[in-house]
This record gives sequence, structure tokens and C-alpha cells, in this order.
Amino acid sequence: MNLDVSHLPEDPCCLKAIIISDREKIQYLEEQIRLLRNEIFGRKSEKRPVIDDKQIFLFNEAEQVLDEKKGKDAADESFIVPAHSRRKSGRKPLPPELPRVDIIHDLDESEKVCGCGQQRERIGQEVSEKLDYVPAKIQVERHIRYKYACPVCEGVDDEGAPTVKIAPVPAQLLPKSMATAGLVAHIVTSKYEDALPLYRQEKIFSRLGIDLCRATMAGWMIKTAEQASPIIDLFGKEIRSGPLVNIDETTVQVLKELGRANTTDSYMWVFRGGDPQRPSLVFKYHPSRSGQVPLAFLNGYKGYVQTDGFNGYEALGRQPGIILLGCWAHARRKFDKVIKAMGSPRKQSAADQALDYIRQLYGIEKLASQKGLDAERKKQLRQQEAKPILDEFKVWLDEMATKTPPKGLLGKAIGYTLTFWTRLIRYIDDGLLRPDNNLAENAIRPFVLGRKNWLFSAHPNGAFASAVFRSILPSRLMSPLMMVFPITSWLYSLMTVFWLFGVGSVCVLITK
Repeated sequence: MNLDVSHLPEDPCCLKAIIISDREKIQYLEEQIRLLRNEIFGRKSEKRPVIDDKQIFLFNEAEQVLDEKKGKDAADESFIVPAHSRRKSGRKPLPPELPRVDIIHDLDESEKVCGCGQQRERIGQEVSEKLDYVPAKIQVERHIRYKYACPVCEGVDDEGAPTVKIAPVPAQLLPKSMATAGLVAHIVTSKYEDALPLYRQEKIFSRLGIDLCRATMAGWMIKTAEQASPIIDLFGKEIRSGPLVNIDETTVQVLKELGRANTTDSYMWVFRGGDPQRPSLVFKYHPSRSGQVPLAFLNGYKGYVQTDGFNGYEALGRQPGIILLGCWAHARRKFDKVIKAMGSPRKQSAADQALDYIRQLYGIEKLASQKGLDAERKKQLRQQEAKPILDEFKVWLDEMATKTPPKGLLGKAIGYTLTFWTRLIRYIDDGLLRPDNNLAENAIRPFVLGRKNWLFSAHPNGAFASAVFRSILPSRLMSPLMMVFPITSWLYSLMTVFWLFGVGSVCVLITK
């Protein structure tokens, strides 16, 4: 684009202002280009290498360098390497609980005769173990119910009541279906734990000689999820009983939603909480990202809620008894973007200094974990060690905010940290709290990875089933609920599914 010089002001101060403004725009656009290139071609890790100002980056990595103050005396120091044990290299032994099949390899009878004519005697053996795989086996369960009748009454007694008796129908997960609990468990685990879409499972069953279409399997998933929904309600009640709830959400494409285009984003929400030692998870599907979703789920809850900076959570902070926490991982990520947008080679920057402050905070958390401190002692450690670092970091942020363009990546990172500062520092007030929301993000990550395979849910009912099973499957790592409720016939079958999921310990369920 040609610049019309005639429209430029004559005042040198105005010209300088135009140049500074244009330079800021250029720097912003260059940042965005470098950041985009890094997103496509760069490292995704947030681990930060140590920078040596005297050495340019090679292969985008840096060796750990000695501190300058200690470097002069490093050569004169002697080091004593304590005695240590090394793990034996080589192949790990196969698990002893696996069944063994012995295959004997013997000499031919003619080779058992020595050259001197004497019969050779067996003096030992050599054993080598190899791991084999037996393909899945499909079998048919035949449920045979015997009938009994009285030979005297001829089918009816004196009052006309039938005298024929038959064994009752056993409890079934899906009545009038050919699917057993074991088959449903296999399909559910393959889809939601191993991210194997139903159309791929359809091909696998076809190779085994079974014609099982994906529509039939999808129907089984929805019906089983409906059976399990009472347990999800109990999980939700357990989450609302704890001192802290972690919340996160991610997009999911759902087809055939009433009044919405198929390309419109829906959302899968995750809530984590309950007993800090044995927490529970609940996934909730909802068409929107509205703040009413967490409000409805946490109705009546009082305690801490930890989230990212999404403004949909603001309504939670206005509820009496709810205290919002921020996430240092999100703040750190924004400063990390600044460094990635700078490219390499580069020198130390303000973003590096901010990350140093955050690294010190996480160093204190690592120390507390290594010492195995309880909640009260962890709180004391944070007050003594983390609070001075936070105070110093706040002064630095306030100073940098006055001389950093707010629209640049660094300005946005500083602005985000200052905006949520009161939430970010709140974790030091209670030893049960954490500095970040990574536990919720880690919980939702398997769903995100699976989404790359199955891409979308064909119906809102399928998204509901996905939320139910996502809540149940991690339960083998979570706590059982705390009180027993009467076990109905459908639960017997559902317990079988849980056992096949590997969740047998969760089958003693209790109601408050």
C-alpha cells in the first residue's frame, strides 16, 4: 500500500507517535506469526530450558549451565559418588500369574543313542518363555429354564391356579436383548477407555464371524447409561460434600440436536471433588457453555471451586459460600507463549523472569510433596516461603504493566495474571488446595484424545451415554460411595459390568 505523504502531520511529535504506534502493530503481528509457526512446527512442551546468553540455541535445546558464582570454584571441588545399585538390564520377566503352556522339544529317538552305542540320559533342560496372544473368542450363553408340573393335578389345582413352575428369569442388564453384561462391558471399555469407535468394533466383530451393526451397539450404550444414571447422581452428591470442586469443559460435536446446526459446538463438562483422598468424577454433557451448567450442578454447595479464567464461572463467585480459585498453570502458559513467539536464538526476557517466579512457587509445592506434609504443615510452608515470592511477583507485575503494550502477548499475560491475582494466591490459605486446576484437565484429557478417533456423537443421547461412562470408568481409581443402598435387580447386572471394567471395588455402594 502506497503511503500518502501529504496526509502526514508536520509536527515531529505527532510523527513519532505514528511511528511508535505502527511499530507496536508490527511487533504484535510478528509475535502472532512466530506463535503460529511454533504451534505448527515447534515444541509443545512447557518445560523451559536454561538459557546461556553467550551461546545460541542449537536444535532448540540448552544444556544445564553452572551458576556464575560457583563456576570459578567448580573445577577445584571434588565429588564423592556414593555406592548405588543399578537395575539389571535386559528383558523383564513375564508376570508369574499368567497361565503357562508347555511345549516340549525333544531329540529324535535315533539321536538319543551315543556314538559308543550307549543310550543317552536326560541331565537337565533349558526353558525360554515367549509371550503369546490368543484372539478373542465369541461364545453363546444358553439359558435353559426347566419347567415342573404336577402329574396328578394335570396343570391346575382345585382352585384353577396353574401348577406348572419354571425357574425365574435371571437379572439382566438389558432385558430382551441378546447382549450379556460381559459383551456390553467389552464394547463400552473399547469405546470409552480405548477410544475405539463403534464402526471399527463392527469390523472387528465381523472378522470374528458376528454380524453386529453399530446402531445396535449404540442402542445398548444408551440403555446401559440410563441404567447407570442413579449412580452418577450419587457421585454428584459425593462431589458436593467435599471442600473443593475442580471444573473444566471442552467442546464436543453432537448431531441431531433440536434447533441447532450439526456444526455447532456443544460441551462436555467435568466436575471433580469429594473426599480429597478418594475423589469422584462426574461428566456432564450440555449444548451450551453457559455458566448455568456449573450453577445447577453445584446447587447448595459451599466451599472452594477451582477453574480457569473463563467468564462463565463468574456467577459461581457470586454465590454465598463459594470461593473461587485461579489456576497458575494457565497463567504460566500465557508467559510460555511469549517465549515461544520470540523464536530462537533469543536472550533472557521479562517472560523468563515471570516464569522464574512461578517456578519457585512450584518448587515449594514439590518440596512439600517430597516431605509428605499434611494440610496444616503445607499451609505453614506456603505462608513462610510462597507468600514472600508472591508479594515480590505482584510488585514486579504492577511495574511491568505500566510499560508493556497491553495488546501484545506479554501484556496479555501480565493482564491475565493481575486480573485473577486474588484467586491465584488463594491456594496458600489452605493446605488442601492446589495452585492449579491440572487435576480437572487431566481428567478430561482422555475424552479429548478419544474425540480424535470418534469425532462426534450422532445424537444427544449418545453424548449423554458418553458422559455417564466417562464418569464410571475412572471410578476404579476413585472412592466407593460411603453408604449402602438396597441393591435392585438391575444393579446386580450393572455390578457385573463394573467388575468386568475392573471396578469391582466400587460395587459396595452406599446411600446417604
